[in-house]
Amino acid sequence: MKRSFISFCFLIALHYPGLCQSTKAKPAFYIVLNSLTKTCIVVSRMPHADTPNITLASDAIFETRLEAEAAIKTLKPCN
Repeated sequence: MKRSFISFCFLIALHYPGLCQSTKAKPAFYIVLNSLTKTCIVVSRMPHADTPNITLASDAIFETRLEAEAAIKTLKPCN
């Protein structure tokens, strides 16, 4: 009985890393405002928090670049 339990735990330990793998992440696009030049651009990565002149212009996360570029036209700080 003890041997069966140990072998069961061993098999679970070998199988567990396969369960932890996540699916591929969806693409994400953000609208970033440069406060020095007052311009907005679309980026595919979240800007670093330690950059003083770069901030997110919108809290929204867009799935396509076209959606983000269309949203730039509606944002007040970007106009």
